[in-house]
Amino acid sequence: MHRVVITGLGPVSSIGVGAENFCHAVRAGKSGISRISSFDVSGFEHQMAGEVTDFKAGDVLTQLDVAEWGRASLLAAAAARLAADDAGLDDVGEDTAVLMGTTSGEIPHVVAMTESWHLNGDRVPDAALAAQLPAGRLALAAAQELGATGETMTFSAACAAANCALGYAFDLVALGEAPVAVAGGADAVSRFTHAAFHRLGALAKDTCRPFDRERDGMLTAEGGAALVLESLDGARERGARIYAEVLGYALSCDAHHPSAPEVKSIARTMDSALRRSGVRPQEVDYICAHGTGTRLNDQVEAQAIHSVYGHAMPPLSSLKSMLGHTMGAASGFGSIACALAISRGFIPPTINHRHRDPDLHGIDPVAGAAREATVRVAQNNAFGFGGNNAIVVFGSAPCTS
Repeated sequence: MHRVVITGLGPVSSIGVGAENFCHAVRAGKSGISRISSFDVSGFEHQMAGEVTDFKAGDVLTQLDVAEWGRASLLAAAAARLAADDAGLDDVGEDTAVLMGTTSGEIPHVVAMTESWHLNGDRVPDAALAAQLPAGRLALAAAQELGATGETMTFSAACAAANCALGYAFDLVALGEAPVAVAGGADAVSRFTHAAFHRLGALAKDTCRPFDRERDGMLTAEGGAALVLESLDGARERGARIYAEVLGYALSCDAHHPSAPEVKSIARTMDSALRRSGVRPQEVDYICAHGTGTRLNDQVEAQAIHSVYGHAMPPLSSLKSMLGHTMGAASGFGSIACALAISRGFIPPTINHRHRDPDLHGIDPVAGAAREATVRVAQNNAFGFGGNNAIVVFGSAPCTS
């Protein structure tokens, strides 16, 4: 078994594009939430989301024809390109694997085609638009951009998808089946997703307040997140910078409810992830929480963490307070944040947190501002509809000598 390390980070987010910009924004507690501009929201009571407004795919991508790909695919490919460049991978290599997760794939195109059929009476779909629909194109876009001809796969595990992709990438590299793997996730803001969560009553009015006593829901968002994983030996051989080590992961399914999380299943997944990583609960310095900002999800997550860690719970925070819920990319951003927390020595904040909730077992949500800290071990939580749970554990970078 090879030890697996992270050598490249590629965030494309509403608070910053590229590792350094993203790191500065997270550390500063920047908000990426604004009024939705990508579709007409005049009929919606809730009109805020986390859109990537300053992203031009053509400024990042070098190999893809932007016109031939949907927005989610472009976000995935751009994240992969940024991660590869950050890792200093001039030659990606023919055995490099590309694994991407998504919740909705190219759902904006599905919406566009449906509206065209309904409003214009189109009998024959736009062939160019239809060609962009398959969710598998997200990983294909990233692979084609990088020239990576190893294993390529797109994971659809709702909001746990990027961690699923990361876990699979870890296995490939650890087992020697791929020297390098690029893994992450992507999703685009769409009327469909916004309307779905609106109908569920899950959207916040204008601000996402994870773990706050007054929290009232989540905000939809978009983005692409990718990380470069490679063997420790390979990274050392080429003199690569190492952000962190991937220690292990665990996946599970609640088999309980289509949308409501389940405490025991999540706690069991945490236990399994820590055990497989060779980490004791008291050794974890930070938890990047799923933290959606809904009443139920935050309550269940806090209860599960308490059941595993007892009263010695480490600090935790939710990036969704800054980014909104980026769906299939969410745990990819969480993994990037964990790598930065370990390598840069800080714990990301939960912004918008004003009132401690006495029902959340005394958690420390790192409210308002980032905290300077030595982070040796970090845990990244991801839970999705369908009972999908995926947790990844990271550790300090091994000595490079």
